[in-house]
Amino acid sequence: MRACLSLIPGGLATGLLLAALSLPLFAQEPGHESAGRAPAMSTASAIPDAPAPQLEPTDAKAEENTAQQGSSNSQLPAQPAQAQESRHQKAAEQLKEEERQRVVGIVPDFGVTYHSDAVSLSAGQKMQLAVRSAVDPFTFVAAFLVAGMNEALDEDSGFGWGAEGFGKRSGAAYLDAFDGDILASGVLPVLFHQDPRYFRLGHGSFHHRLFYAVAASFICKHDNTGRWEPNYSNIGGNLAAGAISNLYYPSGDSGWGRTIGNGMIVTTEGTLGGIFDEFWPDISRKVLHRDPTNGLDAQMRAADQARRQATQHGR
Repeated sequence: MRACLSLIPGGLATGLLLAALSLPLFAQEPGHESAGRAPAMSTASAIPDAPAPQLEPTDAKAEENTAQQGSSNSQLPAQPAQAQESRHQKAAEQLKEEERQRVVGIVPDFGVTYHSDAVSLSAGQKMQLAVRSAVDPFTFVAAFLVAGMNEALDEDSGFGWGAEGFGKRSGAAYLDAFDGDILASGVLPVLFHQDPRYFRLGHGSFHHRLFYAVAASFICKHDNTGRWEPNYSNIGGNLAAGAISNLYYPSGDSGWGRTIGNGMIVTTEGTLGGIFDEFWPDISRKVLHRDPTNGLDAQMRAADQARRQATQHGR
C-alpha cells in the first residue's frame, strides 16, 4: 500500500492529475525514449565472481609469504564493516529526507524516493517508514473523510448511523490503512527483502513515465541485487489487510468478497498514487514554482542530454 494516497479516494488523485495534464507540462523532449520502449530501470552492478582458490605453498618461503600476507590481511574485515556502516548512514539520511516530503505541505509522500540509486533500507528502517506513515496525522484525517464518504454512499450499513456509526466507520478506515502500511510497507518487505518505496523515474516521454508508474505497483527492487521483481510485498500486504478487515467489519459485510475487493481497491489506489507521485514534481514546478526534487530532475535531464550527444558524436 502506498502511504501517500492509500486512504484518499482514487478520484481525487486522478482528478488532480487530469487537471495538470491540460497544461503543457509533459510534451516529449527531442531525443527522449519512445513510448513503446520499456521504462529504463536501473539495476545493481553484476556481482563479480569469487576469486579462484589458491594452491597451498610447497616450500618454506612460500609458507612464510603466505603467513605475512595473512597477517597483513587480518585487518581487512574492518573495511566491509565500515562500508556497511556508511551505507546504513546514507540510507538513514535519505529516509530522513523522504519523511519531510509532503504534497502542498499537507499530504505525506514518505514512500517516494527521487534518487534512482537510493540505498536499500535496513529492516528497522523499513518498519520506521511504515509506522511513520501509519501514525501521521493526515492518515487520521483521511480516515474521517473516507468514513463520511462511506456513510453518504450508504456503505457498511452494519455499522449503523449517526455519531456511533461514523465513529465505527472511521475506526475501520484507519485500521485498513494501518494494516496495509505495516504489512505492505514494513513486515513483508522485510521478509521478502524488497524495497517498499516508489522509485520515481522523472524523465522521458509522458507515456514512458505513465507505463512505468503503473508497473511500479506490481514490480519492485530487491534489496541485495537491485533488480526488479514481482512486488509480492505490495500485493500480498493489500490482500492480507483485506483479510484482517473481516475481524472488525460487520459480519454481513465481511468474507472473501471483501478480502479480494479491498485488496484490489487498495492496489488500484496505490497505482493511482504512483501516477500522481511520478508527475507531482512537474505539476508543482509549473503551478507552485517549487521543485520537490531539489534539482534532481534537472540533473537527470542534463545527463540524458550528455548521453545523447556522446552517442551522436560516437557515430
